[in-house]
Amino acid sequence: MTGDQVEVEGRRIFEERLRKSSRWDIAFVRRFMISFGPLSSVFDFVTFGVMLWVFHSGPAQFRSGWFVESLATQTLLIFAIRTRRIPFLRSHPSLPLTLAPLGVVTVGAVLPATPLARTLGFQPLPGAFFATLIGMIIGYLALVETGKRLFYGTAVAAPPVPGRYAGRRHQRRRAGRFSTTAVRPTPVDGPP
Repeated sequence: MTGDQVEVEGRRIFEERLRKSSRWDIAFVRRFMISFGPLSSVFDFVTFGVMLWVFHSGPAQFRSGWFVESLATQTLLIFAIRTRRIPFLRSHPSLPLTLAPLGVVTVGAVLPATPLARTLGFQPLPGAFFATLIGMIIGYLALVETGKRLFYGTAVAAPPVPGRYAGRRHQRRRAGRFSTTAVRPTPVDGPP
């Protein structure tokens, strides 16, 4: 398939999903978590190593560095997992979606240098930490992009499997009461 054909197919699937509600594919969600969850842990361990062996941080500075790194990588991950394409190059998020996470990361990065830092158990971070942080973020997002290619390249579309309530008149779902599409019983003796 060419890029244009993929684009047309993607739009067709998107429009189809807008017209009718779909079920969550729990197997897909599980595979996604198992594939991408450990990446975050790898970068936490990298941060631990940097804070302990490069910056020789005490507990407050260690906590500050880990907080800022975790906040930055997990918040910026929104841009990577929101699309199968490369964020910012092939998929442009809206301005509010761009500014909100960047604002959160900025506030988180500045927080250890504010008067609130002592109350939160933080300590100001050295400038070299932020240079290291930028490198870690670039590495993390590059690894996530590689993971996305592998994940979606091996994804197999499974045919829908009928649930254990298939064919039954009343299906009870745990999320049914939170759904706006759930069928509500009609009162017998009057209007709702």
